[in-house]
Amino acid sequence: QVQLVESGGGLVQAGGSLRLSCAASGIIASINAMRWYRQAPGKQRELVAAITGGGSTNYLDSVKGRFTISRDNAKNTVYLQMNSLKTEDTGVYYCNADARVVVDYIFRGYWGQGTQVTVSS
Repeated sequence: QVQLVESGGGLVQAGGSLRLSCAASGIIASINAMRWYRQAPGKQRELVAAITGGGSTNYLDSVKGRFTISRDNAKNTVYLQMNSLKTEDTGVYYCNADARVVVDYIFRGYWGQGTQVTVSS
């Protein structure tokens, strides 16, 4: 199995910055795409940013120019640098990864438990 552990969440004032990290561990053979989702109270979970195994990135329109997703393949870790934070960025941020374990031949999706990001005005 694969475990994803997020870190870096917390409370920050509007206009501030925060960097989230998500480290994958387990019997991992390979990781392809890695993603960050978020869910605000009363809203559906939404894709914030994604990065493919080849390094291509995609962002939610509302975070373009403010957030940057990156990865360190040697550490099986994905990051989300969040700048110019707004109150509407508040929510639980979840890490997601498409990974293959050593006992399987297909990629499956795995989720972290989430980390709270609160942006105050």
